[in-house]
Amino acid sequence: MRHPFDLTLYLVTDPRQVAARGLAATVAAAVAGGVTLVQLRDPDAHGRDLVAQARALKALLKPHGIALIVNDRVDVAHAVGADGVHLGQDDLSPQAARAILGPDAIVGLSVGTPAEFAASDLSGVDYLGVGPVRATGTKADAGAAIGPEGVAAVRALTALPIVGIGGIDAAIAGAVIGAGVEGVAVVSAICAAADPKAAAEALRAAISAARG
Repeated sequence: MRHPFDLTLYLVTDPRQVAARGLAATVAAAVAGGVTLVQLRDPDAHGRDLVAQARALKALLKPHGIALIVNDRVDVAHAVGADGVHLGQDDLSPQAARAILGPDAIVGLSVGTPAEFAASDLSGVDYLGVGPVRATGTKADAGAAIGPEGVAAVRALTALPIVGIGGIDAAIAGAVIGAGVEGVAVVSAICAAADPKAAAEALRAAISAARG
């Protein structure tokens, strides 16, 4: 059976922004504030270190029923029994990832524009990460900002669940939800916050207000 997942408030970790507080402490505080899904993203970590991080987060999240997604690294997701993987356009194909992780895994795919969506193989994809909504410094290869309007353009093309991502904070979260998506994904808005719990609570409040 496919692992259940909730895209409402999707936290993507950033190793530099959580370094002072610690990864586990940051994620625990964010979960207490209302985060519903966590993606481990650390592009500079070597395999063993990433596995150790993933195992620690899995142990933290499992009692809360919150899924753990690993960015890019299908091998690491498989090794630790993570709930799924999030793939970029240049990563392993979703179909290949599912062949490794099995039918129950959650497989997400990044899409930046309607043209990129049209060119994507969506076989085996469970949700899309669409953006960047605004310019972001946390991902060097992110494309041009598309705004909530760009998110809405992709929304119109598919019934797949969508999470908007890229430069989102509480001030714009409502507009992104208004584009018809299931949730918002954030990095700096929580990882760089002085109080990750309060930051998550503010985001959840903005999402709830937008949903009416």
